[in-house]
Amino acid sequence: MSRIVWMLQIVASLLLMNPGAAKGESFVFVSLLQERKIVTFQRTVDSGELRRTEVTECSAEPAYLTASKDGRVLFVSYRSSGQLASFRIDAATGKLNLINVVEGGEDPAFLVPDRTGRSLLTAYYVSNKVTVHRVDAEGRLSEKPVCSLPTAANAHGVAIDTSNRSVYVSHTGANQINQFGFDQETGILTPLDPPFVTANAIQNPRHIVMHPSDRWAYCSNEAGGSKEDGASMYARDAKTMQLKQEQSVLSLPETFDANQNSTAECLLTPDGSFLYVANRGHNSVAGFSVNQSNGRLTRVSITPTEAVPRSFTISPDGRHLYVAGEASGRVASYAIQSNGELKPLAVVDSGPISWAIVAVDVNR
Repeated sequence: MSRIVWMLQIVASLLLMNPGAAKGESFVFVSLLQERKIVTFQRTVDSGELRRTEVTECSAEPAYLTASKDGRVLFVSYRSSGQLASFRIDAATGKLNLINVVEGGEDPAFLVPDRTGRSLLTAYYVSNKVTVHRVDAEGRLSEKPVCSLPTAANAHGVAIDTSNRSVYVSHTGANQINQFGFDQETGILTPLDPPFVTANAIQNPRHIVMHPSDRWAYCSNEAGGSKEDGASMYARDAKTMQLKQEQSVLSLPETFDANQNSTAECLLTPDGSFLYVANRGHNSVAGFSVNQSNGRLTRVSITPTEAVPRSFTISPDGRHLYVAGEASGRVASYAIQSNGELKPLAVVDSGPISWAIVAVDVNR
């Protein structure tokens, strides 16, 4: 299938999901862990320019950020208190208004809404579990999770296939990916058989993302020190929903000591053409092209970036990539070129301990 046909299918599916939605403004949000704040930047879609507009005070340390599919609600994990929060996003200004805060578990490291927007799934790094909270039409989280399952040591990422039938939870401590069936009507997770796949060597899969075709999953591997460091590709069986590791690639220059590096965020462009992986230590973002026939990765670039790039985000239109420098307190902007290379645009101040970043288009 040609890339043009694939992109047309993606656009069509997005329109079917929300045909009546009117496009609002575009924003980038950055969590400042130590200061207990979330910074709002207004994003100029054509140029990718960021303009700081709002600062929101939080009741605890904001860590990971994610948004509802329509961009109207921002979900936040509070790392220190183990809580989850939801905020209404003002479509015109990006101002955040608190909806509610609920209890979760120790160190909620990652959270993501399901494809319907009616559930929020969270992985807990210390509690070693995954939970599902229901989300009502106003973005309010259920006080109690409808599902809470123990998984393994250091749960750190969650991915959901586009059919909303399967969920995958990556673990840095257990070196495995847990696999679940998902009932979108009830929010219940059911372990598959076998319930997990172990990563090759000691890779410690950190974050996991699904290709929009559902044929492949990709992980950033936190462990360093070997050629297996960087990213891995897993093939997904359409019938059993099981994952099988098929490829691992290096995210660093061959001359760099991998023991001095730890990967972090990994994300695909919306059309699934390119995968990007953050290198903490080398302080760069590695880019890979995705073979649309077999899912295999080919490295196309390594781009220097801010100090300790724990988190980055890709704009919903796939045109720009933004990196939050945890140690630098700045956000670096890049244009994503047609070959997957990143073109540096600008750097703006965000604040100390810039922990997580997410780009959001708000539908009015």
